[in-house]
Amino acid sequence: MTIARSPRAASASPARLLAGWLDSRRPAGFAEHRARYGALPVEHYAGRNGRARLLATVDASGLRGRGGAGFPIGRKLRAVARGRRPVVVANGCEGEPVSRKDHALLTVAPHLALDGAVLAALATGAKEIILCVHRDDPLAASVAEALAERPSGEIPLRLVQVPGRYVSSEESALVNFLETGDARPTAKPPRPFEHGVRGRPTLIGNVETLAHLALIARYGPEWFRGCGTQESPGTTLVTVGGGVARPGVYEAALGTPVTEVLDQAGGPAEPPQAILFGGYGGAWLPAPVAAGIRLSAEDLRAAGATLGVASLTVLPAHACGLAETARVLRYLAGESARQCGPCMFGLPAIADDFTALVLGGRAAAQAGQRLRNRLSVIPGRGACAHPDGAVRLAASALRCFAQDRQAHLAGRPCAWAAHPALPLPNWNNRSGEWT
Repeated sequence: MTIARSPRAASASPARLLAGWLDSRRPAGFAEHRARYGALPVEHYAGRNGRARLLATVDASGLRGRGGAGFPIGRKLRAVARGRRPVVVANGCEGEPVSRKDHALLTVAPHLALDGAVLAALATGAKEIILCVHRDDPLAASVAEALAERPSGEIPLRLVQVPGRYVSSEESALVNFLETGDARPTAKPPRPFEHGVRGRPTLIGNVETLAHLALIARYGPEWFRGCGTQESPGTTLVTVGGGVARPGVYEAALGTPVTEVLDQAGGPAEPPQAILFGGYGGAWLPAPVAAGIRLSAEDLRAAGATLGVASLTVLPAHACGLAETARVLRYLAGESARQCGPCMFGLPAIADDFTALVLGGRAAAQAGQRLRNRLSVIPGRGACAHPDGAVRLAASALRCFAQDRQAHLAGRPCAWAAHPALPLPNWNNRSGEWT
């Protein structure tokens, strides 16, 4: 993993979450953290009046979740605060294979995320904070050390290690694991903010989101809105991967042109043909389209993609986008929770059809028709959004690589179909998890 410096676009600011820690490549201790940011303003936000002040500050900042959904955090905090005996869960589980932003943050600045978790507890009235990371992740040891450094008298924080599966970081899966030991999503409603850990209203907050909260509480909403866009204020951590010179995690102001973000990663290593936005539950865009948009939820939505976990994965010119998508769809089918029809039957069927499409010939034409039918009926029918993400990926690939599809249908599969370009985890037979 590489942690890199922030882009300096016209709308960008210096790095915020990674500022001061870029060269250390080690966790900042609590003393270092406090020397840089000062004490957490707990007294300013304590009590009923302080809670109202904190909620108003978050609302004014416009902070949206950085875990994928982009939901306004102020609304989420208020919903949890209305319940009795709430719980805060800091989500540091990163199941998306092309995202390393949360890992990067917890590697160098764990106390920012922990500060944010404490503030979320103050905002909701929670007396319990749980930090979740993936089991067997080497990061767990350094996070445990950071927890041990926290000041006495603070709201208790405890570390829980979760199985390393793609769906285990989904919010209802975390609640389910904390209650039963089974890290699979559950049907909704109710959602965790209504009925979560031990039946209590539960805030599931991505660790990057919480780190932004820690800075907003110190510097104010106007400071936070000093970069970014009206709808998407602030900075975000971006994982840039695939065919670029320097893959890694970067910090950029939302609204920065995609080309400038790629430039920070050294630019494409060879002419790109497409970029995958938002991870393996995201969408492909042709390189010329991607080059004309900004890194923001609104720009990507208008282009038919999603910001998601803020990952940009560049597909080099030599790779086959259909073959890469088929591999990823097979992985996503294997990561199904196997508890509802769209995942158990729909995702393997989509993966089979996409593989047939890649192989070409007469079977590919039949597979194409089946794909059109399946992609139209699966979204919104699963217990979680896992099948929706797979459908989004498949549908975007059919659009983005339409010319390649015609070549495959004509029985001319590309020579590079057998040479993978996108990363997938390795399966650990001993733990039964991806590593």
